[in-house]
Amino acid sequence: MTRYLLKRLFWMVPLLIGISLISFFIMHLAPGDITTTEAAFNPKANEESRQKLRKLYHLDEPVLEQYGYWLQRMATLDFGTSFATHQRPVFWQKKDEHGNDQKGLIQEALPVTLLINVLSLGLIVVAALPLGVMSALYQNRPPDRAITVFVFVGFAVPGFWLALMLMYWLGVVHNWLPISGLHSLGHEKLELFAQWLDYAKHLAIPVFISALGGLAGISLFVKNGMLDVLHQDYITTARAKGLSENTVVYRHALRNALLPLITLLGLSIPGLIGGSVIAESLFAIPGMGKLFYDAVMMRDFPVIMGILTIGAALTLVGNLLADIAYAWADPRVRRGVMQ
Repeated sequence: MTRYLLKRLFWMVPLLIGISLISFFIMHLAPGDITTTEAAFNPKANEESRQKLRKLYHLDEPVLEQYGYWLQRMATLDFGTSFATHQRPVFWQKKDEHGNDQKGLIQEALPVTLLINVLSLGLIVVAALPLGVMSALYQNRPPDRAITVFVFVGFAVPGFWLALMLMYWLGVVHNWLPISGLHSLGHEKLELFAQWLDYAKHLAIPVFISALGGLAGISLFVKNGMLDVLHQDYITTARAKGLSENTVVYRHALRNALLPLITLLGLSIPGLIGGSVIAESLFAIPGMGKLFYDAVMMRDFPVIMGILTIGAALTLVGNLLADIAYAWADPRVRRGVMQ
């Protein structure tokens, strides 16, 4: 197992470099750069000032040389400084020219996005398992049909449209939930329980929107897995021995049906991270998604590359953890990994 982990970790490095290389070249295929954006908002900007900015940011050099500069910094976890007006470090805090600590943009945004993704993943697991099991046990009956309708709606409804509808209905019409930000004004003056409740109200709709697509897919996956397992011979044998239906379903059938789900949850991490762009932008939540959207609009290349690289690294780590959990849960896979 140790040899397998070391091998996987070793191959993650060139894979991450390859992802960053492709992302870097695709990003530079887009028209314009930070000088175009700054010139658009500054009527006094001329071609000479734009060329000076391009030289300052090394944008006048070939793309391969720009990537080489970036890769050297990335090797020390230094993703550079944002091109935008605040000139803050991209990843982690640094001291500015006056000796003051400046927090990194990703350092501030990453915990927020991780929180939303963890809550979304938890909601997916907690809700999808009973829905999938119920749909399998009541196949072709009203509960199964109702869950099937929910699954198709979850797949079909655009997330941004549903988010706008919930914002209008729950936030504007009924004023039940806030529709922007991570917390209310005066949040720091509230008691601890009131602060957590305030966070929960602000995160309720974004977490639901982030989890909806995965919730529909995982519940359908659990249903199909349960249907396959319930027709196996060992399930028939367990029932013939006189075991209760709950023991047969939840101890024997569900346990084996969930083994592939571990890998599927690991593969769903990229979708959750990508979906946070919509949720955080719509609800003005200061996470990685909103930071990425703002950076794309500003052509802020260092921030874009930093977010893409961190997202790719989290995806690779998630897939590795899923493989480890799968090997731990299934002795057959574990023996194959250790050989």
